Amino acid sequence: MARLHLEFPDELFCYATHMSVRNSDINAARHLANDALISMISEARSRFLLTHGVDDVKNENPGLIVTDLATVYKAEAYAHDRLRFEVGMTDFNRYGGDLVFRVGRPADGTLVALAKSGFVFFDYPSGKVIPMPETFAARFPQAQPAR
Repeated sequence: MARLHLEFPDELFCYATHMSVRNSDINAARHLANDALISMISEARSRFLLTHGVDDVKNENPGLIVTDLATVYKAEAYAHDRLRFEVGMTDFNRYGGDLVFRVGRPADGTLVALAKSGFVFFDYPSGKVIPMPETFAARFPQAQPAR
């Protein structure tokens, strides 16, 4: 099977937040566990959206749900490392788009991981994917889905 390759232009990234690797985030090999990194990416997504007035933690309708996630690990991270999570958006469509992530360790300039997460809007009462709400698209100038 071919290796996954992710590459994103710098101009996609419009937000950054920092998180420290906790002792509980470390696996048996003594570095950041993949499940912990995915949780941190989810937290970065939530922080990014919240700065734009979208609270994805509230159980509101419509919801924003993750459809897929691709992660490429570039280097190990260790307990107490302070990581920088850069977030951007791309590839919008009628129902959602992609969030992209670049995870680095500022202390030494190491790129730790790259990730892409697809999302769509979901109507919980009907159980169906729905078009991107105009209110969401208005908050993100780059979100001009093909309709």
